[in-house]
Formats: sequence, structure tokens, C-alpha cells
Amino acid sequence: MSNLYLGLMSGTSLDGLDIALCQFEPTFKLIATSGYEIDLSLRDRITAFSGVNSIVIDELMQLERDLGLFAADCVNKFLNEHQIDRSTISVIGYHGQTIRHRPDLLCTKQIGDPSILAEMCGIDVVADFRRRDMAAGGQGAPLVPAFHHYLTQNLERPFALLNLGGIANLSIFESCGEVKGFDTGPANTLLDQWHEKHRNGRYDPDGAWAASGVINHSLLEQMLSEPYFGLRAPKSTGRELFNLEWLTQQLIHHQNLNAADIQATLLELTATSVANGLMVESGETVKQLIVSGGGAKNSQLMARLKAHLPYTEVIASDELGWPSQAMEASAFAWLAFRFSERLSGNLPAVTGARGERILGALYPH
Repeated sequence: MSNLYLGLMSGTSLDGLDIALCQFEPTFKLIATSGYEIDLSLRDRITAFSGVNSIVIDELMQLERDLGLFAADCVNKFLNEHQIDRSTISVIGYHGQTIRHRPDLLCTKQIGDPSILAEMCGIDVVADFRRRDMAAGGQGAPLVPAFHHYLTQNLERPFALLNLGGIANLSIFESCGEVKGFDTGPANTLLDQWHEKHRNGRYDPDGAWAASGVINHSLLEQMLSEPYFGLRAPKSTGRELFNLEWLTQQLIHHQNLNAADIQATLLELTATSVANGLMVESGETVKQLIVSGGGAKNSQLMARLKAHLPYTEVIASDELGWPSQAMEASAFAWLAFRFSERLSGNLPAVTGARGERILGALYPH
């Protein structure tokens, strides 16, 4: 049996689909990775579903099918680009696209038809990872800390891993052996949406626009009063809470701020909530914070994290040979590997589940 695994991930920032080809035995090896920009019309439809408005079921079904077609097309392009024989792939780990995540209701919904992916690619697919954890009383998120735990077994504790996608996810590995993981709050989702509303382009390259603004501490304090930031782990969140509607409410008493200052304050919100989460949940000063995801490429955000954590070395995962953009996709390749081996994929201490569970459902080709 082949020991190559594909992981697919499209995050809450809606910037595209990341694919990672991984080997996990005898050791982890990232063999190839690529990212594929999502079509604007498809992204706008996802955004509509992710917001507060309901859309008819027929449109949901069509969108689920179209996302499956998009993912299948990306996989086939990936295999051709990297000259990979599809018969060498054991299984695809397909996260799908989250359109609603309600841990308070023990409900989550990811769309993108894995049956279409299996049919068009001729490869078995494992999907629907989160609901099994929720069935066991967990939040269904974050799941990436379990992969972080696997990946960092030889690193000296205490340290932490931070994924800066649409939402910021933190994994803390304490010297006592305890592992904690949770969503600290927004990362790129508010930064990207605000930038797209006021500037050309989907995101703020290198955080340059944010760097041109001035942090408004009154607005920052108001945003930090959001009850989510006061919750203790385990906790998870998403675009259902942190979206432009939420930001509009925050700005009611700050009408005269210019857009660049708001961008600077949003970036500071991310850095502050990460630092606060790390200090509150960790019983000690971590030696190293390893950052992945699109936010790791934002030098202004990285600089603010370093400013908030002067006694912690803040580095991008790329410095350890783990490409920051491929970490989440690699995590879902690993979860597919764990499913194939009939091994658990969650960390109950992180998600709040009653115990370890095998995550996912199989869609054979």
C-alpha cells in the first residue's frame, strides 16, 4: 500500500485551496505543495453562505457540487503539475469549506461534495472530520493541534504553534506534557475584508497599509471587550462572529477614524488577542512561537507579535522547514492518514470531546 497522502484546505480567509502531498512513515516529509486561487464568483457565494443571510436549499446543493468540482479540478492540476501517479495516493483528506460553525449548538457545516472528488480523481476521499468530535461533545475545532503534536515531538518544551489563517489558532505544548489548543480570535478575516472594502486587492501585502496607520487604543479596548476573548479554552470561533457586521457595530462610536487607522487597530487586535491567549492559558513563558498560515507572511503582524512577546522567540514555520502556507493542508493529509490507520485524530483536551475519536468518513473511488 502506498504511503503518500494528500491534504486539502481552504480556510476562512477564502483566498483559495492549498494542497500538500505528504509522507508520514518512517518520518514526516512534505513532498510537494501548491495553492490555487479561488474563483471570485465562487468566493462571493461562499461569503454569502458564511454571513448572516439564509439562502435557498437548491443554491446550497449547487454550491456544494461546484465546490466539489473545483476541488477535483485542483487535485487533477496538482497531480499533473508535480507529475504524480494518482495510483500512488492512498487517500485524499478533504476538509471542505466551512459555511457555519456553531460549537454552542454542537453543529458545524462544511460543504464541497467529496463524492464528486472521489469520482473525478479516482482516489479514495476522507471528509467530514469535525462532526465526529462534536458527536462526542467536542467543539469540532481546532483539529490542527493534534497534527502539531505529532509534528513537534522532538522539540524542546515549552513552545507554541500559531496558525494565522482567517482565524488564529494556538497550540501550546507545556513542559509538564500538557497540550492546549484553541482559537484566539480573528487573524486575516477582518484584515482582508476591511482591506478589500477600501483598497484594491484581497489582502494587505506585508501589512504595509496597516503599518501606515495609527492604532486607536479606544477602539482596540472596545473590540477586546467582546465576550469571546474572555472565554477560557477549549473554545473555537469563525466568521459567524468576526465579520464586517461585527466590525460595523464596533465602529458606531468611532465614526471619524480613517480606514488605515482601523486596519492598524485590527492588526493589533490579532496580535493582542494571541498574546493574551498565550499568557492566560500557558502556565509558563514559552520559549518559541512557531507561526504558520498566510499571516506568517505579514511582516507587520509578525513584528507586533514579537513586541507583545519579548521573552519568546517568534519565528515562521518556514524556518524549521515547514512551509507556512501548507501546514493546514498537511494537517488534513495527516488526519486522512490517521483515519486510514484507524487511529484517533482529535485531542480531547483541546476540543473538549469526551475522548479520542477516529475522525472522518470514507468516500471510496
